[in-house]
Amino acid sequence: MTTSTASPDTTHYEVAVVGGGPAGLTTALYTARLGHETAVFDRGGGRAAMIQETHNVIGVPESVSGNEFLETAVEQIQSYGAAYRTEFVTSVDRRDGVFELETTDGSATADRVVLATGFSDGRPEPPLPRTGRGLHYCLHCDAYLFVDEPVYVMGHDDSAATVAMLMLNVTDDVDLLVRGTEPDWSAETDVLLSNHPVDVVHEDVSGVQNGEDGWLEALEFDDGTVREYTGGFAMYGSEYNDDLATSLGAELTDDGTVVVGDHGRTSVDGLFAVGDLTPGHNQIPVAMGHGAKAGIELHKSLREFPKSLADLEAEGAVDPQDAPAISAALRSQANTHSSAGGD
Repeated sequence: MTTSTASPDTTHYEVAVVGGGPAGLTTALYTARLGHETAVFDRGGGRAAMIQETHNVIGVPESVSGNEFLETAVEQIQSYGAAYRTEFVTSVDRRDGVFELETTDGSATADRVVLATGFSDGRPEPPLPRTGRGLHYCLHCDAYLFVDEPVYVMGHDDSAATVAMLMLNVTDDVDLLVRGTEPDWSAETDVLLSNHPVDVVHEDVSGVQNGEDGWLEALEFDDGTVREYTGGFAMYGSEYNDDLATSLGAELTDDGTVVVGDHGRTSVDGLFAVGDLTPGHNQIPVAMGHGAKAGIELHKSLREFPKSLADLEAEGAVDPQDAPAISAALRSQANTHSSAGGD
C-alpha cells in the first residue's frame, strides 16, 4: 500500500478543478452550490481570456471581454464558498483513493479532480494581425463578423482548405494563404478546392496594415502585392494540455483529447475532464454545458444522502443530527448568501 506524502496542513477539498476557464468555473459553481468543498486552481490566461468580445453566449452582451466574463465568474463561485487559487498545478498523484496536487505555491488533496486545462491554438509565424482584431481561431464564433467582407484563411492542410470553403457561406471573397509552404491537403480536398471560388495565395506574408482602431486592413506579401482583408482565421492545429491526464493514466484520443463519458467521467476513477480538453466543439456555451453536467455527476458521486440500503443495514438509520450534510463553512456561506438576496 502506498503511503500518502501530503503534508498534515495540506488543505483538503471534495472537488479540485484544474483550470479556470468557462468549463472549470461552471463545474465549480455547481459543486459549490450543491454543498461540496471546492477549489479552482487557475494559472491564468487561456483561450477565453484572449477574447476581445464575447460572442454566442446568450444573455452576455458582446461588449463583455473574455477577461470580464471570467472575472465575473470567479466572483460568483467565491460568493458560494468555492476557493480560487491562482496557482499552476505541476503534478497530480492518486494514493489510497485520494488525489494529491502539487502546485507552484503549495499543495492540496481532493476526493475528485476535474481537468479543465484546455488547449493552445497553433500560431503561424509573424508578421500577424492582432489577435481578435483581424486574427481569429473560432469559425463558429467569428464568421458573422465577416459577412460580405474580404477574408483570409492561413494554413496548408485539409482543415485550412475546408475552413476556406466554409467561409463562402458568408462572403464571396476568400483567400487561402499557404505562406510559402507546400500544401499537404488530400487529393479529394484539392478537387473540392479547385471547384470553389477560393484564391490560393502561395507567397508569404511580409507585413500587416492596421487601421487606427487596431483592426486589420490589409496584408503585404513577399512579391510586393497588398491584399485588403477585414480579418481571417489561422488553422495550424491545437496543442492539448493533457500532461496531467497522461500522468494519471487517463485514456486519450489520437489527437490528444481526453476520452470522457456523457458527464465528464474519464477512464480513471474519480477523475473528470471538461471543456476544450475533451472531444467536440470548442465553444463557451458547450464548455459551460460540460461543466454543468460534470458538476451534477460529481454531486451524485459525493452526496451523503440518501443512504443506500447496504449502508443502512451496516450503519443503521440516519441520525437527525447528521443532517444537513453540507459542511459548516458552506452552510454559513449559504445562509449569508441567501440573506443578502443572492445573485
